[in-house]
Amino acid sequence: MTRYFGLRLASALPRLALISIFLFALIHTPPGGPADIYAADPSATAADVARIKELWGLDQPVPLQYGRWLRNAISGDWGQSFSERRPVLATVLERLPNTVLLTASAVAISLVFGLLLGVLGASHPSRAVREGVQGAAVLGLSVPTFWSGALVLLIFSANLRWIPSGGAATIGAPFSIGDRLLHLVGPALVLGSIYIAQWTRYLQAGLSEVLREDYVRTARAKGLAGRVVLVRHALRNAVLPLITLLGLEIPRLLSGALVTEVVFAWPGVGRLLTGALLQRDYPLVMGVLMLLAFAVVAVNILTDVAYALVDPRVRFG
Repeated sequence: MTRYFGLRLASALPRLALISIFLFALIHTPPGGPADIYAADPSATAADVARIKELWGLDQPVPLQYGRWLRNAISGDWGQSFSERRPVLATVLERLPNTVLLTASAVAISLVFGLLLGVLGASHPSRAVREGVQGAAVLGLSVPTFWSGALVLLIFSANLRWIPSGGAATIGAPFSIGDRLLHLVGPALVLGSIYIAQWTRYLQAGLSEVLREDYVRTARAKGLAGRVVLVRHALRNAVLPLITLLGLEIPRLLSGALVTEVVFAWPGVGRLLTGALLQRDYPLVMGVLMLLAFAVVAVNILTDVAYALVDPRVRFG
């Protein structure tokens, strides 16, 4: 396992290098640039814009800009944000805990409710309950994040006033866990709702199939209680595809977090990226996207390790 983990880490480096090349080229492909924002000022002259480009290194060819960025990034310097006037790494790390808190809460909520509803939909004797769970899962998958987020704000914030309309904490109020949870519940439920539906659907289908396997029938024939058969024999094999699916869904989860953060004004990396894109802040955009790339690669490696730990049939050399 240790050797496999080391090989996966080594293989991640060239992948991250290719991702950085692609992202850097993609960011610089659209016409215009950060200096064009200053050029829109009537008082700015062509000499002023040229001076800004030279100061930020934007007057050099893109390959040279990438080489300078890569050399500095390896040493821990991700550049200076044009809009924030601060180091990119410090700016991103300042917002990162909020995004981690939001995505972790959404994953926890979706897994708990997805497992409960999936087991209910697969094992309940009533056909109406099983089909009701499946129908609710399909409906949940059909609702886009931005629409459900706006609906939650309209009902629970604007009308009922149960939750705040945005932010991660009440401005000017002392730190309170209750206040933080109150701000978190809305975006976490909205982000997790689509995954509740997805985990429910996959687990219901997988568990229904596993419950028809011969070894499950054998366990029942031996006189084991139905709950023991369900949890110890059927559920463990049924959740294996969910582990792989969770690793594959991380990019989609992060993209959903970007939308959710904007809708709820959640001060995370997603909202930071949106502002950086509007300001054409190349270093900050690159820093956020590379951080997301690191997260996706790391989660994929951890997913493989978790799969091996759960399934004893999987062995790595």
